[in-house]
Amino acid sequence: MGFIFRHREGFSTILIKYFSFKNETKSLDPLIELLTSIRSEDFHEVLDFLKEHHEVTENLGYYIRNLFEGKPFNLSLTEANILSENAFYPELKKRLLDKILPSVENEETIWYLVDTVSVRPKLDLEYFRNLPKESLDEIFRLLNIDRYILKPGVKNELLFSLNILSWRIIGNAMDVQVVNMAPEYRNFDNPFLAMQNELDLLNQSYKDNPDFNLTSKDVNYKQIKVLMQQCLDFVALAFKNSSKYGISGKINQSLMKIRQQLERMSDILSVMIFDKEEDILRNSKRLFFKILEYKSHKNNLRELISDSTRLKSHLITNHTAETGSHYITSTSKDYMSMFWRASGGGVIVGALCVLKLLYGYIPGSDFSHAFYYAFNYAMGFIMIYLMNYTLATKQPAMTAATMAKVLSEGENTRKNYVDFAHLVSKLFRSQFIAFMGNVLLAFPIALAIIYGMDVIFKQNFAIEKSAALLRDLDPVQSKAIFHACIAGFFLFISGIISGNVGNSSVFYHIPKRIEKNPFLNYFFGKNIAKGLSEYYAKNWAGIISNFWFGIFLGVTGPIGLFLGLDLDIRHITFASGNFALGLYGADFSVSSATFWIAFGTVFLIGFFNFAVSFGLSMILAFRSRKVNFGEVKEIYREIFRYFMKNPLRFFLPIRSKLDDSTKEMVDNTVAIKPEDQ
Repeated sequence: MGFIFRHREGFSTILIKYFSFKNETKSLDPLIELLTSIRSEDFHEVLDFLKEHHEVTENLGYYIRNLFEGKPFNLSLTEANILSENAFYPELKKRLLDKILPSVENEETIWYLVDTVSVRPKLDLEYFRNLPKESLDEIFRLLNIDRYILKPGVKNELLFSLNILSWRIIGNAMDVQVVNMAPEYRNFDNPFLAMQNELDLLNQSYKDNPDFNLTSKDVNYKQIKVLMQQCLDFVALAFKNSSKYGISGKINQSLMKIRQQLERMSDILSVMIFDKEEDILRNSKRLFFKILEYKSHKNNLRELISDSTRLKSHLITNHTAETGSHYITSTSKDYMSMFWRASGGGVIVGALCVLKLLYGYIPGSDFSHAFYYAFNYAMGFIMIYLMNYTLATKQPAMTAATMAKVLSEGENTRKNYVDFAHLVSKLFRSQFIAFMGNVLLAFPIALAIIYGMDVIFKQNFAIEKSAALLRDLDPVQSKAIFHACIAGFFLFISGIISGNVGNSSVFYHIPKRIEKNPFLNYFFGKNIAKGLSEYYAKNWAGIISNFWFGIFLGVTGPIGLFLGLDLDIRHITFASGNFALGLYGADFSVSSATFWIAFGTVFLIGFFNFAVSFGLSMILAFRSRKVNFGEVKEIYREIFRYFMKNPLRFFLPIRSKLDDSTKEMVDNTVAIKPEDQ
């Protein structure tokens, strides 16, 4: 109780100290001390004190009105919590710097006043919002600031803020790249210019009559609201068209800024409407809260990152979803086709395992070996891709996007969840048969190659590496599971790269540029130029994705050695090939425990490859499409029920009456067609 009493004594002392007389000072110290003291007080007691001491209350009100008099607040409405840069990284850099070292502001502005008085604006905002409405109304009346919103200077600031925002919106909206995002509007009057014309009429109304008050029935107000909605529709359509045309980071930021500025204009207009007498006090309070709210979020990094990356991740998952739909088998023919394609991938990986073993014998530094291993992986993965074979673990990053895409665009009903569960069973069996194709071929191919080399060169090249290869397949003696998770993470990253390259290709119209390139058409002819265009559109994203996936896998181990960290990768298909090499190097003289541990670890590695890659891809895809995570529990429950009823469908291509509906679910979510590229 003593602690509370001391603060209460401090509150009354501060009031008497500064406001027992008519205080003419412009210093912020009295206000800072006052706000600091009342945060820990019972606000009802503060009100009681002010009611009992009329002279103190009158002087306090005069001090506050005098403090705010003549100080512009348009910066707080037009700058705070609105993107100031047209690119993500400059905006991030600016907010980081402002967070660590706040910028020096003009001291004759409300912006500076709020920054100085409210060092913790979020906590202050929460404090005032938690006060009872009646108490807030009373304090505004006691301090004679309940009609603050009607002051001519305040009206001029609000109008000026509206105009600033409108001019900036027009500047961004007229950018040719932004206009191209919504070609549907080319045949309509520009809503941004029409909105400015209506604002000019509003300005004239206030100029002709300084006592003019806007009402919700005013034709000018209604027209502005209609045009603002049309502008928001333009932004929404531009974002929607990004699935078709692609988008750059600059346009993403420009559209976000336009939307933020339009929403801010709507907020400003809302405090300028006076339909009833009580709207005067209500709008005075709303202006106070809005300024504090904007300032409390001005350097928010989480919101910036979340808003700036959501659309980009949506576009990335859009493009990976198109690829992912090809990895879901529906019929027995598709199922066996997946097996043979995975078997082809297993053959190539088996050879890559032997090549990596041989590269390890080449003398050189860790960085030279990083180059050899990266070249080995990248070359092999690109071969697998171009020969239309399959690497099983590349599927999750693609199929996760498809799953989230289907889920977000479908109706969330019980039937939809059942259809989705059946789609999961088709995905799972596709993963299962791909794993089997990779593993069943990688093992014998690696064994056959190392045996052939032994016969030809009379040397067992695996003998020196045998112990290490088998030890790496022991989850107790090595960090095989951790290394499998690292590989899963790189699989996820390669999926992002694929989607990003696909988005850039569509946005910059690269296939069309190749097809229409004058040099190619003149020297090689139209047919070759068109063929190159089609080849690029079909394969370039996959080539780049597989190239970087190979680089990541190749350099991780050598970089780990250089840094003194136990970093490496474990991939199920390579683990299968390495298992064969380890057994051959040991002349198959291993204990049964070693054999079965290594055998089981191969599939354990595959599980973690899949779990990490698929899990991260699902999180990204769900976030980008704003899928309600509250529904995920129900979805998982339905998948479990479906598995208990139909376990074999998760491993074998058994026909179901749900096949047609799930195929339709996937087909209906295709967003990017070849003609759109």
